[in-house]
Amino acid sequence: MKLLYEGKAKKLFKGPDKGTVIQYFKDDATAFNAQKKDTLQGKGIINNYISSSIFQALDQTNIPHHFIRRLSDREQLVKEVDIIPIEIIMRKVAAGSICKRLGLIEGKALPKPLIEFCLKNDVLGDPIISREHIEIMQLAEQSEMEAITSIAFRVADFLTGFFSMIHIQLIDFKIEFGRFKVSNKTHEVILADEISPDNCRLWDIKTNQKLDKDRFREDLGGLIESYSDIANRMSIQLPELKAEK
Repeated sequence: MKLLYEGKAKKLFKGPDKGTVIQYFKDDATAFNAQKKDTLQGKGIINNYISSSIFQALDQTNIPHHFIRRLSDREQLVKEVDIIPIEIIMRKVAAGSICKRLGLIEGKALPKPLIEFCLKNDVLGDPIISREHIEIMQLAEQSEMEAITSIAFRVADFLTGFFSMIHIQLIDFKIEFGRFKVSNKTHEVILADEISPDNCRLWDIKTNQKLDKDRFREDLGGLIESYSDIANRMSIQLPELKAEK
């Protein structure tokens, strides 16, 4: 397969049909803009199964997304998109960087969901940017930002209910969007990337135990066990967790 792109957690290969891409999930774990790195056997498999299941559940809504189907333990077939270089963070409870930046107490519920935008640029450390920055830097058109914001809040509502049914509290999440070519002259803004414990903060509702990548960030251990717990609550039957080749 022709490698198109390799990121911190995934590889993208040319798909079998025009307008498709194969998304491959790696076992690499990174934090703090890849300053902390490790390889955790089977992490990519679990994230692939969880993300695939969530996108399949999104099919019950009218939220547009790139997922087509899961191909294997580590691969998904997705629509080819031009990624918009903005990371969208939706926060419902104070946790992570916002506590350090603003002095908020971790675990304190926010009065309403808070949306933040970051420039997708590893060299610059993915800095927070405003709608004005996005406009001035011509990262996205106004109509695209309206679509992104609307979809992000709808995803927040969906994920809140989805995880609450399996006794998990959604703390925050990060998503990305891409431009999907509809015709030679038009495109549609759709949800892309992945939705997994790598980019969602997820706490057990009763115990507040962290089940997400903070277990790696904060040296809590047991990341694979926590990810597997989430998959089990989602009624996902995981295969044997083997190291990637």
